[in-house]
Amino acid sequence: MKLRSRLRSRQMIEDVKQETFLRVFRQLRQSRSIDQPEKLGAFVNAVCNHVLFETYRSQTKYQSAAFETPEQRDERWQPDESLVNEDRKKQVREMLAELPERERRVLIALFLEERDKDEICREFGVDRAYLRVLLHRAKNRARGILVKLSGAGE
Repeated sequence: MKLRSRLRSRQMIEDVKQETFLRVFRQLRQSRSIDQPEKLGAFVNAVCNHVLFETYRSQTKYQSAAFETPEQRDERWQPDESLVNEDRKKQVREMLAELPERERRVLIALFLEERDKDEICREFGVDRAYLRVLLHRAKNRARGILVKLSGAGE
């Protein structure tokens, strides 16, 4: 029943059955006895599964595709990506130009130059807690400017 539901032709079903019984009898002959006869059905089923999977592999190994596969699109490449990046760079430059000098320097040091926060604190003469406040104010003002710029561009 298992083979009839999984294989197409009667010939293949017969081949798998014959190979299964051959392997089972060969194993029984080698071991000379059955230690747990109640597990014989499970053993035959397991051998049948192995033979069935081997049959699947041997069939698919040499078959070529009957249909042409469509050409894969490269989702990573986007032709307008460079234009979008240039537009973003322009917006960031305009936003930085409108920020007060101190806030501009804090954002540039932290995000563009990726400098250490302790080094930035020494340069501005503030502690880490106040740098956090300066950064918060600069980011809020930069957000407002970007919203204004994106609204002006539409």
